[in-house]
Amino acid sequence: MFRSNCTRHLFDRTAVVRGGGDLATGIIYRLWRTGFKVISLEVERPLVVRRTVSVAQAVFDGACEIEGMRATRIDSVREFAYTDDVSVLVDPTGDSIDFLSPVLLVDAIMAKKNMGTSIDMAPLVVGIGPGFTAGEDVHCVVETKRGHHLGRLLSKGSAIPNTGVPGMEMGYTTERLLRAPAAGYVEPLLEIGTHVEANQIIAYVAGIPVRAQISGMLRGLIHPSVYVKQGLKIGDIDPRNERSHCFSITDKALAIAGGVLEAVMQHEAFYMGQGYREEGIEYAAQRIMF
Repeated sequence: MFRSNCTRHLFDRTAVVRGGGDLATGIIYRLWRTGFKVISLEVERPLVVRRTVSVAQAVFDGACEIEGMRATRIDSVREFAYTDDVSVLVDPTGDSIDFLSPVLLVDAIMAKKNMGTSIDMAPLVVGIGPGFTAGEDVHCVVETKRGHHLGRLLSKGSAIPNTGVPGMEMGYTTERLLRAPAAGYVEPLLEIGTHVEANQIIAYVAGIPVRAQISGMLRGLIHPSVYVKQGLKIGDIDPRNERSHCFSITDKALAIAGGVLEAVMQHEAFYMGQGYREEGIEYAAQRIMF
């Protein structure tokens, strides 16, 4: 059974983030910067594309550093107490959550559906993107779709459903993506942070070439040890062609992280007796308290 000691508040700074991709890492980064002790729960072979800005890379390499934040893979949840780094633990089903007893749980798996997160896992549970309903399986939801509502904290309802179309950059949407032409392993020819030209071969999958549709900077490429299915997104090209963007957290990730920090501050304000500014958040607050 998950612990739900709701008399605790966020001065206890243990946070669990399910997922370690680039959006999850933006959340982890801002939590880390504001004093939380953070652990990311990942799968054994993460399908992360933007590996240079994802703590999931620590699953493959043992450790990684992103904008001054070091993330280290741990092999046991008991190691979490003995490191100052962000911890990364392979735990796709969240079995460690009860032991960790976090005050904050963020589901940033980005599966477009709930993969087992429930509202009683922590005093404050936040769902990222579609697949969650505020007040039911999580206390609140953060919008992830680019546009006017990006990063907004929702105390009722759900995020905008996934369209399958990435955000537009310089007039390009789906053209930016690299997809697996067949099932198999990615055999990269180039490294992330390399300029590419339209029609250039970026990698092979099962002996079939993967070509860029546009010119730009190779911003992401799935790890070669990960088995991919046909049609899966395996890479990303940024037409802005700015190499530094490959190694810094995106505006989108930081905007979403801002929504999480808003949820944290509203939760803390409740315990400080200041109340909430939004009428709808009272329901979530009652769920936290009782």
